[in-house]
Amino acid sequence: MQSFLLISESEWLALRAEVAQLAQQVAQLLQPAPAAPDQILPTEQAAAYIGLCAESLRRARRVGRIQGVRLNEKDWGYRRSVLDAFPLRYHRPSPFNYSI
Repeated sequence: MQSFLLISESEWLALRAEVAQLAQQVAQLLQPAPAAPDQILPTEQAAAYIGLCAESLRRARRVGRIQGVRLNEKDWGYRRSVLDAFPLRYHRPSPFNYSI
């Protein structure tokens, strides 16, 4: 046996509007957030960012250990995401290794 509930038309319309609003909010939450553009640092700043000298960073780019982006005829840039992955990928020792 089924049971039912009688509600007024105005209450029904209010419930439908609320459900539609909730569905719209859920759809907005499920949309992927726009990705922020990756920041590109020039050679000097990139080297300081990962704790290398500029020449070591240039050498790493030349041998293919890190990917660079050509900024102009003379200088290269490096994406921050690539720089963040570089120390983890090559397991460089921390400059704070203390022997006890």
